[in-house]
Amino acid sequence: MTQHIVGIDISKDHLDAHCLPEGRTERFTNDPPGFKALIDWMGSGLHCVAYEPTGPWHRDFEEALQQAEVPLKRINPYQVRCFAKGLGKRAKTDAIDARVLARMAETVDDLPMTPASSQAQRYLVELQAARDALIDDRTAALNRRKQLRYSVPKNQNSSRLRQIERCLKRLDTEIAELLKSEPLARRAEILTSIPGVSHVTAAGLLARMPELGELTRSAAASLAGLAPMTRESGNWQGRSFIQGGRHRVRRMLYMPALAAIRFNPDMKRTYRNLKDNGKPSKVALTAVMRKLIVLANVLLQQDRLWNPPQRTAAA
Repeated sequence: MTQHIVGIDISKDHLDAHCLPEGRTERFTNDPPGFKALIDWMGSGLHCVAYEPTGPWHRDFEEALQQAEVPLKRINPYQVRCFAKGLGKRAKTDAIDARVLARMAETVDDLPMTPASSQAQRYLVELQAARDALIDDRTAALNRRKQLRYSVPKNQNSSRLRQIERCLKRLDTEIAELLKSEPLARRAEILTSIPGVSHVTAAGLLARMPELGELTRSAAASLAGLAPMTRESGNWQGRSFIQGGRHRVRRMLYMPALAAIRFNPDMKRTYRNLKDNGKPSKVALTAVMRKLIVLANVLLQQDRLWNPPQRTAAA
C-alpha cells in the first residue's frame, strides 16, 4: 500500500494541505469541521502529517489529530525555510509551504514524531505563556518608572506594577497546584531535586521543553540553544559560539546555573576548571547551563532523583 505524506500549512483561518506522492492539494477551515474533513480527505495508508507550529493557531489542530491517532511531525519553521531555499524556492505562499513540508517529511528520515500531550501539559504551557507575558510587562513597567517625573503617570505605573504582582501570584499558585497532579508530579519532583532548580524553573522546563527525558545529550543541549557551534575550514579555526534553540529555556537556566556553581559540587568543579583554564566567566557559566539541561534530561530518562556525587574514601 502506498504511504501518504501530507504537508499542512496552518494559518488563523485555513489549513492548506498537500499530499504526496499523488500531489493532491486542498484547503480546509481551521476549526473542528475542517479537522474532520481533513482526516477524511487524507484517507488510510497515512505515513505522517508534517506541519509548523504557528503560535496559538496550531494547538486545536494538533490536539484533534492526535485524538484521531494521526502520526504528526512538528517541524521548526527555520528548518523548513532552509529546506525551501535548498530546493531553490524563494517564493513563500501557503500552498508552497504545504508542498515544502510534505517534501521535507518525505526526504529527511530522522524528523521526530510529535509526542502526544496531556491536558495538564497543555494547561501548563498556557499558564507559562501568561506568566512570561507578565514578566515582560513587569520589566517594561520597571524601566518606565525610572523615566517618569509627574504624579499621574507615576501613580498609574505603580498601580500597574501592583496588578502584575497580584496576577503573578495567582498564576504561580495555579502552576504549583498543577505540578502536584499527574502526569507532571513525578517529573517536577525529579527536576526540583537538582540543586538550583526551583519549582518556577521546573514548570518552565516542563512547559518549554516537554521533550526532556526523550532526547540524546547533544539534542537536549541543541534544543536549548546551548550546544557550541564549531567553525573550521582547512587550517582556519574560528571561535565556537551558541546560537538558535529555545531562548526562553536558555534564559530561565541562567539563575539556576548561578546557584549550581555555589551549591552543586560537580557544577562548581566544572565552572572552576574552565575559569582556571582561562575561559571567560560567561563561557564557563554557559557550560554549566548546558550541563544542567543535559542532567535534567538524563534524570528524567532514568526516572530518578538527583543524588550528590559520592566521595571516594581516602586509602
